[in-house]
Amino acid sequence: MGKVVAQAIMSLDGYVAKQDNSIGRLFDWLQNGEVELPTPAGDFAVRLSPQSSEHWRRWVSSVGALVCGRTLFEVTEGWHGRHTLDVPVVVVTHRVPTDWVDAHPEAPFTFVTDGVAAAVAHARALAGDRVVAVTGGTIARQSLELGLLDDVAVDLVPVVMGEGNRPFFGKLSADDVLLGNPSVCVQGDRVTHLVFPVVH
Repeated sequence: MGKVVAQAIMSLDGYVAKQDNSIGRLFDWLQNGEVELPTPAGDFAVRLSPQSSEHWRRWVSSVGALVCGRTLFEVTEGWHGRHTLDVPVVVVTHRVPTDWVDAHPEAPFTFVTDGVAAAVAHARALAGDRVVAVTGGTIARQSLELGLLDDVAVDLVPVVMGEGNRPFFGKLSADDVLLGNPSVCVQGDRVTHLVFPVVH
């Protein structure tokens, strides 16, 4: 089985979005370089610095499935049935969106109604020896609290978003969770790519 990794593009003060789910300047680094790369789904191209492009290639090729929550699914409109990384998506939800499923019968999306642990287990079966990427703060927090995460991957952007935005993990119900020293540290242009192992 591959690793389970929580992944986020994050501001210096720990936010991944504003309250209205807009992202401000967080994604600027995805279009500020000279290396153009199409996304696996071909829905758009990123333009990255050479350092970020190598990091991006490694990350994209490692991911075998994605777990997200219903909020992210709704905000992205279900990626119109095909995620940008072109991998199966497992959505944690209280209610299966039957209208969406009927409209996208070929979409590799699974809706899991019995919790985060079940969703991660299903995603691991789909991903095999590749990475399961967990995204969306609520799902990442629950995965962390359940002891399901191996790593936390952060694309740290040098911007301060300020009060009233959405933090990645939010408030933990458990004690502090210890992370190890970053095992990967790549300095791109207006972003630093970090991967922290979770200390179990």
